[in-house]
Amino acid sequence: MFKRNLWKLNRALVFQRSYCWQKVRPGCDLSTKERAPNSSHPVTNETVSKDANYSSWLVDHPSALTSFDQMMKDAKGKKIVVFLDYDGTLSPIVNDPDSAFMSDEMRAAVKEVAKYFPTAIISGRSRDKVKGFVQLNNIYYAGSHGMDIMAPARPVRSSDGNCRTVSLDRKDNDVVFQPAQKFLPAIQKMSKELKESIIKIPGARVENNIFCVSVHFRQVREEDCGTLEEKVKSILEHYSDFRLGWGKKVMEIRPSIEWDKGNALEYLLDTLGLGNCTDVLPVYIGDDRTDEDAFKVIQKRGQGYPIVVTSSPKDTKASYSLYDPSEVLAFLLRLARWRKSSCSSRSLSQVWNVSS
Repeated sequence: MFKRNLWKLNRALVFQRSYCWQKVRPGCDLSTKERAPNSSHPVTNETVSKDANYSSWLVDHPSALTSFDQMMKDAKGKKIVVFLDYDGTLSPIVNDPDSAFMSDEMRAAVKEVAKYFPTAIISGRSRDKVKGFVQLNNIYYAGSHGMDIMAPARPVRSSDGNCRTVSLDRKDNDVVFQPAQKFLPAIQKMSKELKESIIKIPGARVENNIFCVSVHFRQVREEDCGTLEEKVKSILEHYSDFRLGWGKKVMEIRPSIEWDKGNALEYLLDTLGLGNCTDVLPVYIGDDRTDEDAFKVIQKRGQGYPIVVTSSPKDTKASYSLYDPSEVLAFLLRLARWRKSSCSSRSLSQVWNVSS
């Protein structure tokens, strides 16, 4: 009965979205958009089928908005820690990676959430670059898919003595954790070689993210994608300590070490003093393949809310979903309002269970 009612709610949400969403056909350049059906764009069998498939997929990955009340009911009395991806989650996916700016509304929402919950952004971008986009000082940053983390220098014991948690006074109290330091010279050399190799391929772009390298091909012509892949793999053959991965219109080159966004999530929980606490609920929101590593960690923990951001059905370890960054914004605002209303009579240190 519960699943049937949840399906009805999610189906209604899909119907409502169909009048305002912009859909991007997989594999197409973002400059080519097709609007969802509305008065000037008639419904087709294809769009009906897509909506039906998405609605069916929502049964197993319900919207975190329609499920919000139940999620917060289950979270009562627990410590929520918020983890966020950046591109495609806090900002839209854009052709130019340097123009992936988050809106002022999103920035304000993240800032508000961070008032009530420990909050971290875990991105494939370099830590400094994503911090430059976000421009907030009350959150933690993990760049290079978690290989460059700014975290608390040491946790402090809570007043009940059971769990260790973060100090509210974080000024000059942060340290940088970089498990891939030894690969820096090779990454710098590889990045230079890649730039020289692909310079003649229109639209291709190399982004040095300090501890990993991204090769963007969102603006590369389809007939040139094979050549680009060959060139990248040819250079990578000379770097046996690195591996190639794929994201949304991007090739990701990372050191072959056992470290990913899931490890970064665990590290941050540990340094916040919450790693071994049984009453902690990590909330992780992300849209890319690399975020699946964090979803797996939460799934293994047996508690927490992994939330995938996607406009189409996909294989995922996430339990909940949000359609696009606008729904991420709505979820974050609702989360902040929920906590604000539930702790209006308590101090922030009590909310975070931090000793004075």
